[in-house]
Order: sequence, then structure tokens, then C-alpha cells
Amino acid sequence: MTENIDQKHLQLISTFHYVVGGILVFFACMPLIHFSVGIAIMSGALDGANNANQGPPVFFGAIFAVMGALFFIIGQALAWLIIYSGKQIKKREHYTFSFVLACVMCMFMPLGTILGIFTIILLSKESIKQLYKKTF
Repeated sequence: MTENIDQKHLQLISTFHYVVGGILVFFACMPLIHFSVGIAIMSGALDGANNANQGPPVFFGAIFAVMGALFFIIGQALAWLIIYSGKQIKKREHYTFSFVLACVMCMFMPLGTILGIFTIILLSKESIKQLYKKTF
């Protein structure tokens, strides 16, 4: 009986990983605004209309562009890792990967923290560990 409940809990946690990963895919696109502003600064599109030397220095544009691209890549990578973890939880594989990623997700308030804590609690149960061992 508890095995059936544990399987339902794993299915639910897996679905929530897909949902949180999808939300993060969307919000990880926000740094593209900084990237675009940085490119605009470097290209001179934000220079004043009367005097070409009134715009911000090109160095600031480079900082904006690099940081925007960096945060975009990190955010997208984390989002796809969360989605992949949901897939692995569904298949009952890569227990350690899912557990470590759940610990990392706790840093991202509020949804990541909630999902991370519930995933840690669920994966810590001995009956869940037995379900993972049955897949080998």
C-alpha cells in the first residue's frame, strides 16, 4: 500500500519539477533585456541625438552584455537540469543527482525552496530509496 502512495508522490514531485523548470525557462530570459541594452550601448544606439559623445561608455555596454548573457545561460542551464531531474524522478533513476539538485533548488525562493524541501523529504524516505533500488 505504501509503495503505491510513494509512487504517486514521486509522480507528483516529478510533475512539479516540470512546472518549476518551465517557469524558470521563462524567467531566465529576463537577463536578455540587459544583454540587449548592453548591445545598444556598445553600438552607439543610446548616444545623444545632438552630440555623439553623450552616451554611456562602451565599457558599460560590454559589462551589461556579458552579465546578461552569463545569467541567461546559467538560468537556462538550471531550468533544464530541473526538468531533467523531474524526468529522472519519474523513471526512478539517478537518485543522487535529483537529491543534490533539490538541495541547490532551495536557494531559489519561493518555488525552488518549496519544491527542493519537499523533494529532499520525499527522497529521504527509506521506502522511496527502495523504489529506486528496484529499477536496477
